[in-house]
Amino acid sequence: MHSAPMLPLAALVNAGPQTLVEWILAVSNIIWIDIVLAGDNAVVIALAVRNLPARQRMVGIVLGAGAAVLLRVGLTFVASQLLMVRFVQLTGGLLILWIATKLLKQGEGAEEGGAGAGGLWQAVWMILVADLTMSLDNVLAVAGSARGHFGLLLFGLALSIPLVVFASNFISRLMATYPVVVFLGAAILGKVAGDMILTDAAVSAWFQPLWQGFTGAADGARAYDYLRYVVEALLFATLFLVGWTRRSRVGAPATSA
Repeated sequence: MHSAPMLPLAALVNAGPQTLVEWILAVSNIIWIDIVLAGDNAVVIALAVRNLPARQRMVGIVLGAGAAVLLRVGLTFVASQLLMVRFVQLTGGLLILWIATKLLKQGEGAEEGGAGAGGLWQAVWMILVADLTMSLDNVLAVAGSARGHFGLLLFGLALSIPLVVFASNFISRLMATYPVVVFLGAAILGKVAGDMILTDAAVSAWFQPLWQGFTGAADGARAYDYLRYVVEALLFATLFLVGWTRRSRVGAPATSA
């Protein structure tokens, strides 16, 4: 979900689409990227607000979606500079992992009748932290497809608002009815975290040669991609199973009683 086709940074300084076909392709790409990438933000927002009362839940969704869009706008103008900062994606990936485990613990508290998200502003804070770490790749994907055209960039940003709001509201309703969706959401965040950590420039520059030497692969980049896929799958499965087993342990006494 998080991995979307990205153009090199050089595309950001190119002229915008010149022909009708290029315009159609650019708009189509932006729509598709927004649909795909809205899922990541929607999962975070839905997980954070799922235990709030109905009115606060909608306020949290609107605030979270608005924050996601505002962060994308701000990051658009500093994306290339942020990418040159070492360990940005590594730090972001670790934060996403922390959020995923925290949300699983809150889900366990909700099963026991606890307070869950702990209030509207705690939920908004969690959404802001996750959005900040996840929005850089999203910005580059949309900006690359816009090919430097500011109008297309604004179109992509504006389109993401209703998509994130609708998806967040839908997913949060599912989570309220089916607890397994909570575990699936945390697992998706784990996959996103694995991707962010291993694609960090400093991490890949250091670890890819080591992995190539360890495996003896002729194509080090492909071998590293396979490692990334395995790590993402392991994080996905681990977080899902942790959530499932904790829910089973919490539900066992109630069932036996």
